[in-house]
Amino acid sequence: MRFGIRQHQDEATAKVTVAIDRLDAVIFDMDGVVTDTAQTHARSWKRVFDDFLHARSERTGEVFLPFGDEDYLRYVDGKPRYDGAESFLSSRRITLERGASSDPPGHNTVCALGNLKDREFERAVKEEGVKPFESTVTLIRSLRSHGIRVALISSSRHAKTLLAAASITDLFDAIIDGRHAEALGLPGKPDPAIFLAAARQLAVEPSRAAVVEDALAGVEAGHRGGFCLVIGVDRSLQADALREHGADVVVSDLADLELRGAAFEESP
Repeated sequence: MRFGIRQHQDEATAKVTVAIDRLDAVIFDMDGVVTDTAQTHARSWKRVFDDFLHARSERTGEVFLPFGDEDYLRYVDGKPRYDGAESFLSSRRITLERGASSDPPGHNTVCALGNLKDREFERAVKEEGVKPFESTVTLIRSLRSHGIRVALISSSRHAKTLLAAASITDLFDAIIDGRHAEALGLPGKPDPAIFLAAARQLAVEPSRAAVVEDALAGVEAGHRGGFCLVIGVDRSLQADALREHGADVVVSDLADLELRGAAFEESP
C-alpha cells in the first residue's frame, strides 16, 4: 500500500486513515480546500465568459454556447487566471492576443478577460464575504499539534486578503500566492513548481510532504512533483477524474481523514 493509507467504511462514510509519522508537512490549496471560494471563482468566470461569448455570437453569428461547470473544472480550475482563460478559449477554438497584465478589464485580450474576471471576483467577495471550511481548519490544527508544518498555495493574487477576511492567516507556516508565483516566475499548475516552492519554504522534501487539492490541475501537479501523498477533495462530483489525474485518495470532505501517529500495516 502506497504511503500507508487505509480506507474503510464507517457508517456508510468512506474514512481514510493517514499515518502521520511519515509526514513532515502538508501543503494545502486554498480555493475549495481551505476557503469556500471555488464557487465564487466559477460564478465570476461564468459571468465574464458568457458575456464574451454572447457578444461574439451576436457579432459573428456563431451559436451561443454558455460557459458551464465542466468547462470550469476541465480548463480553468486551479490555474492562474490568464492561463485558465487561454485554456478555455482554446477549447472553443477562439484565439485572442495574450496581451499584458496591465490591460484594462474587457474582451479584447486574454489578460483583459482575466482582469475583468478579477474585478468581478473582488465584487463578489466584498458582497458575500469569505468562509473557511471548518473541517479543514480542524485538520490543520490537528496537524500542527503533531508538529507537522503547514503551507498554503494559491494561484490567486488575493490569497492573503481572503485568508485575513476568514481570520485564518496564522494557521500557515508558509504562504505562496499568485503574486509570489509571478515574482518567482513559477509556471502554473499542472506544473508542480508552486508546490515545490512551498516545500522549499518549509525546508522539507516532497517525499515527506503531502498535497491537498480539489482541482484536476492541482492533483496532477502534486503527483508530478513527487509528493508522498496527494489527497483529492471532491466537492464537484469528479472523484474518478481526480484519481485519474494523480490523487492517491479522494474524500468528499477533510472530515473524512483520520490521523494516526504511527505507521500501520493493512489488515488482511
